[in-house]
Amino acid sequence: MAQKVTVVLEDDLSGGPAKQTVRFAFGGTDYEIDLNTKNAAAFGKQLAPYLQHARKTGRPQPRRTGRTTVGRQRSGDVRAWAKERGLAVSERGRIPASVLEQYHAAANGR
Repeated sequence: MAQKVTVVLEDDLSGGPAKQTVRFAFGGTDYEIDLNTKNAAAFGKQLAPYLQHARKTGRPQPRRTGRTTVGRQRSGDVRAWAKERGLAVSERGRIPASVLEQYHAAANGR
């Protein structure tokens, strides 16, 4: 069965049909508001004096922590240790927390 979904924007100030979604940030918080043409122009006019003197900044990119060679080697060591003890561990993917706990306990002499 085919479906057709229609999204209708409603002006968040006046309640009538909106023409666009305006996204902005203030005080470290991101916002968006749906506005008709008139309200969007008024919003831009109100911000214009501030925007003339403001600096543009890039959005900070989330820091991605990649896998290191040491991390891959340690995972391999944990997998080998687990297999020697008959613990179920897949060749790839996340190592179960219970296996990691046992590995660390054994490595620390507990």
